Amino acid sequence: MPPTVPQKTKINGADLLDRLRASLVRYVVLPSAEAADAITLWIAATHAQTAWEHAPRLVPKSPEKRCGKSRCQDVIAETCHRALITVNATVAAIVRSVGDNPPTLIVDEADTIFGTKKQADNNEDLRGILNAGHQRNRPMFRWDITSHQLEAMTTFAMACLASIGDLPDTIEDRAVVIRMRRRAPGEQIAPYRTRRDGPHLNELRDELADWVGGMAPALHDVVPEMPVEDRAADTWEPLVAIADAAGGHWPDRARSACLALTGDEPNDGAPGTRLLADLHEVWKESEPELFTTTTILDRLKKARGKSVVGMGTQSRTDHSDRAGRAAQTVPGSVAEHPGRWRPG
Repeated sequence: MPPTVPQKTKINGADLLDRLRASLVRYVVLPSAEAADAITLWIAATHAQTAWEHAPRLVPKSPEKRCGKSRCQDVIAETCHRALITVNATVAAIVRSVGDNPPTLIVDEADTIFGTKKQADNNEDLRGILNAGHQRNRPMFRWDITSHQLEAMTTFAMACLASIGDLPDTIEDRAVVIRMRRRAPGEQIAPYRTRRDGPHLNELRDELADWVGGMAPALHDVVPEMPVEDRAADTWEPLVAIADAAGGHWPDRARSACLALTGDEPNDGAPGTRLLADLHEVWKESEPELFTTTTILDRLKKARGKSVVGMGTQSRTDHSDRAGRAAQTVPGSVAEHPGRWRPG
């Protein structure tokens, strides 16, 4: 049974989520209706972080700039619980900011932190904190040289990380991943200005705090029926629990979004395997005798709406070199001429 709302004035949760979703898609073009539902439920879930066993990450990512990631984070920041926005916070600063009533971490340009191997290696501690913070009771320990005592600091907090290209697999495995894209011709959104539009979004935030925050104790004991298993179920459980509490069409929408977005993930994260799957899709649409590497990269980005085989924000030349090396591991898939690929 969905939890009851212990308030004098009962809020219509389904209507509130409908209004939140309408405000989101007013300013942001999203890749699917399921993506809009997922972000709406994720925002609502931030207002009951004390109730959850797991803190799902939200990862809006795209293959290139100007796909709406930052605007999406603008709306999230004005409607989520205690937004803590950063682009370069240290591990110590983040951990010190998380407590019994954790904020919602919002990290823009996460590709500048994890986009290359060198960057990822330099931020391994941050990745560890983000991974640990997905589950409750995974503290960070430090030795206090003043008191000569071991100090345990909580890491549990929901986080939204926007990125051009893929983030480390261990982060995306704990996330609701939204594959953003550029607006198509004819798709219109309203211009967003914080001073003008922020107050309306803040009103929605306050209503969410009253509704979701008011039933947090009841949500703590809720175990919703999930359409997925294992870590995907851990990540999506808070969103489905919110949907069940709202009622109306939201329970069905939440489970449909869960299946759609988890089913959109590749079964094998290996770059070579993902490259071949994407190439297959490109050649299904058009089967020329030869494709140049430049043409392939352009078509992959346009047709798939994601980074080319998870190669992040590196240069086109580096993409071509790595894509060529990946293709060479498959007999018969590479043409005899360098820089040109032929269907095998």
